[in-house]
Amino acid sequence: MAVTDDIVTNNPEDHLPVEVGEILNSLVSGWNDIIDPNSFRVTALKGAMTNKVFQINWLKKTEELGHKVLVRLYGEGVDVFFNRDDEIQTFECMSKHGQGPLLLARFPNGRIEEFIHARTLLARDMKNSEISALIAAKLREFNDLDMPGPKEVQLWDRLRNWIKEAKRLCDPDEAKEFRLDALEEEILELETKLSGDHQSVGFCHNDLQYGNIMIDEETSSITIIDYEYAGFNPVAYDIANHFCEMAADYHSNDPHILDFDRYPDLENRKRFVHIYLSSSGGEPSELEVEQLLNDIEKYTLASHLLWGLWGIISDHVNKIDFNYAEFARQKFKQYWLQKFTILGNSGASPPV
Repeated sequence: MAVTDDIVTNNPEDHLPVEVGEILNSLVSGWNDIIDPNSFRVTALKGAMTNKVFQINWLKKTEELGHKVLVRLYGEGVDVFFNRDDEIQTFECMSKHGQGPLLLARFPNGRIEEFIHARTLLARDMKNSEISALIAAKLREFNDLDMPGPKEVQLWDRLRNWIKEAKRLCDPDEAKEFRLDALEEEILELETKLSGDHQSVGFCHNDLQYGNIMIDEETSSITIIDYEYAGFNPVAYDIANHFCEMAADYHSNDPHILDFDRYPDLENRKRFVHIYLSSSGGEPSELEVEQLLNDIEKYTLASHLLWGLWGIISDHVNKIDFNYAEFARQKFKQYWLQKFTILGNSGASPPV
């Protein structure tokens, strides 16, 4: 997850490993306009829920804060969610496509990235129609990228792998509370009902919350960052997940609390989809717009299940200060509440 809001921290847990300081010193050895390569300001960035992220600034000889890089420390136990080597390959490939920051250095439990001189979006930016239009066009460009590797849909295998891990980590009471046994059948039902030959499969970000989007306000250009969960999926799922993330404000006093009233209404969803489809040229038909809108609504269910499972697993493996279990409860509750409206069938009843 990406971050914003600079905060200088005195928390000892936020101190950088010694080897990172040595790498940073090596990186800036050729910079003649800084006072001291060994003297830099470390700023912990809020909002990250998978990694710890820091902005590093060196003081220039003009006594101004100048050069910046980003240090990312990988969260403990999160490799269950993705393959780190694949993520690094994606990161480097995205850089070659001019889509994100450069990889400057790697170390055993993290990496150093180029600092992008742009503003990370905030939750309130999601209500801005101009910014939303820029995101829609950028997401279409992202989904159309010709990335290496298998082009098969990853969503269903990811759900099945995560539920296995959740079951392994949970005690019987937790498994019962979250209805993990029932969720296996739900995943199979969703895969059966949501898959279709008409769907467009593309390279998806799969975690397009506001903190993973940056804007250069001088040029109005959008950059999508953080590719840990990226891979090929139906583009309807990528858009659905983006819409679902509008319920979150990860920089509030209670960052785990979701407000599903912030989910975009039909008019805004339709506007987003129309811009998405038309951004590569041509005017989409009303049927194309309606079909994608319908698919998106169905894939919100898969999004709720996936991130609910993520919350359960993270509660057991990640030490970042975030109420993962309550986050998971809200995601599953929304799944059960919405399933019958969206799919129009009986199925299992929602929990009381």
